[in-house]
Amino acid sequence: MSDTDSLSRIDDALLTDGYARLSGAAMFGRLDIAEPDWSAFAASWNDLGPDLFMADGGRYRRRRHAAFALERGRFTRKPHQPHYQSRDYNPLNGDVQRWFDPVEAATVANPVCAAIFAFAADSFDTAHRGDWHVEMHQFRIEAKPGAAGSPTPEGMHRDGVDHVLVMLVERRNVREGVTRIGAPDGTPLGEFTLTEAGDTMLIDDHRILHGVTEIHALNPAQPAWRDALVVTFSSPARGGGPIA
Repeated sequence: MSDTDSLSRIDDALLTDGYARLSGAAMFGRLDIAEPDWSAFAASWNDLGPDLFMADGGRYRRRRHAAFALERGRFTRKPHQPHYQSRDYNPLNGDVQRWFDPVEAATVANPVCAAIFAFAADSFDTAHRGDWHVEMHQFRIEAKPGAAGSPTPEGMHRDGVDHVLVMLVERRNVREGVTRIGAPDGTPLGEFTLTEAGDTMLIDDHRILHGVTEIHALNPAQPAWRDALVVTFSSPARGGGPIA
């Protein structure tokens, strides 16, 4: 489907298709992001700790994690907690309490983070119910000489949440990393690549499978990575909900 550029069209796309896409230019315009704030926000991806819980033995992923409560329109950070996902949704890394370095307080305080959270709430909480468990994940997937990086090593999957926002922060010296969308029965629904800073995808996790292909370095002699922000919304009835 084509990029969406208004909240009503986003709502329509999520209702009709189960997912919506916005270009980085549309997101930056909608969120009124100032360049210095974005630069500081994006720079925080340079200080992510290694993901030591990869059951495939990979050391290509770095991340930070934080959890929040959204109540009556207000986001409140929860005490740092492990990230947990059932093997029903993540056969590779599920059924393990995974502790990651917390998202830095300065990153959460950045106006960019507040704007993204507000946008996600407007998109996912259209009834203004305001009672959600929200998780924030900073990911860096690295491609190294002779070794690809895998954003979703579990393949096409659901996250076990209600809603998912994925925003590209930076692509550096990489090729591929194609996002694939599918129906719950695995029927392919399309594919596209998040290429520009701010390119965003919104997903109804009940209806859509998603996955991202491996990334490879264009120039193996230079650092190569794909940085992404993922924000998930889960109703308390689901007990919160993590991603891979």
